[in-house]
Amino acid sequence: MTQLDGVFRREWGPAVATIARWSGDLDIAEDAVQDACAQALRTWPSDGVPSNPGAWLTTVARNRALDRLRRESSRAGKELAAVFEETTARDNGRELHPVRDDELRMMFTCAHPALDRASQLALTLRLISGLTVAEIARALLQSEAAVGQRLTRAKHKIRQANIPLRVPPPELLPDRTPHVMACVYSVFTEGYWSTGGPSAIRDELCDEGVRLAGELCSLLPADRDAHALAALVLLHDSRRQTRVDDDGALVPLDEQDRSRWDRGRIARGLDQLRLAEGAAGPYLPQAVIAALHATAPSWQLTDWTVICQAYDRLLELGESPVVRANRAVAVAFRDGFDAGLAALDEVADDPRLARSSIVASIRADLLRRAGRSREALHWYGIALESDNVSAPAAAFLRRRITELTPEMPSGQL
Repeated sequence: MTQLDGVFRREWGPAVATIARWSGDLDIAEDAVQDACAQALRTWPSDGVPSNPGAWLTTVARNRALDRLRRESSRAGKELAAVFEETTARDNGRELHPVRDDELRMMFTCAHPALDRASQLALTLRLISGLTVAEIARALLQSEAAVGQRLTRAKHKIRQANIPLRVPPPELLPDRTPHVMACVYSVFTEGYWSTGGPSAIRDELCDEGVRLAGELCSLLPADRDAHALAALVLLHDSRRQTRVDDDGALVPLDEQDRSRWDRGRIARGLDQLRLAEGAAGPYLPQAVIAALHATAPSWQLTDWTVICQAYDRLLELGESPVVRANRAVAVAFRDGFDAGLAALDEVADDPRLARSSIVASIRADLLRRAGRSREALHWYGIALESDNVSAPAAAFLRRRITELTPEMPSGQL
């Protein structure tokens, strides 16, 4: 089942994007792919996984969508068949457009200006990446109910406004590119730091984020922000295999075996970073931070001064409590743990972090490093009680609690 779940997650986006473009209906596409996955669960365990599972799922989903369209259509059978034949002909090569990747096509479609930014992102993460409502809610720091309502409203608006499920004309692509970049990065982030499920890393989403970032660079070779995004995901991804141990437990950056980092991906990331020079968006400073970590010979020799400067640049581009919380860590290693804790205090009460364990986790870690074990234990416990902490993160927090407990005199526990 675990193997099939990985296949479904990997193939969900391409299948939904293809069926949506073909059928012109998001709900039909999503339902059809769900039906195809259900059929696969019934047949693959006995028949074996097909050599091309994506093609199998797409074919079955297309047949399901065709059956539904025939049932619901008021048009005569021959007329409907003609429409399908015309669509198939376009799929076979007569429809040309600069965006040739179905998932990117759908991302640009979901970036329609009639939808607000949060709805664009939620819709894309659901349809393209196959993230559940719960996963999207954690990624957006929103409640599941709010995300579910947002998805429903977005689909309704697309139907009511008759928004075409196609890529906009080439001259409109730049206006929608920032949204697409945000979605690509969200896909990668959910893979690199999974917010749900038993695994800390979802390889299929990491791979998809890296691939889509590369596709954007090919589509928009002069866009420096696209290269900055590609640099960011490549540099992060170079450390993927060392972020968990053989038992699947999280390994923090300062404890990772740097000799096992993927030097090829680091080199490619640095090449993309050079192409991104002068980029105005948020991905360049983040890529600089990732590059400094990837090239530092050790945790102790990391250039925290430049990392703090990169965080400051990020805050100039847009206020973010998450950025401020992470900046507090860099301040701690630049100026001392008391300074880092003071910087964390500045963002601790931000209501946007109320559903997140990030402040408690960072505070606990800084207190641990400062030798204030009793206080650290208290904040590790608060972080562990958060309602959105993932299973791997919870296991890591419990490990820290276990490590600190023997240090405490019995009367202080």
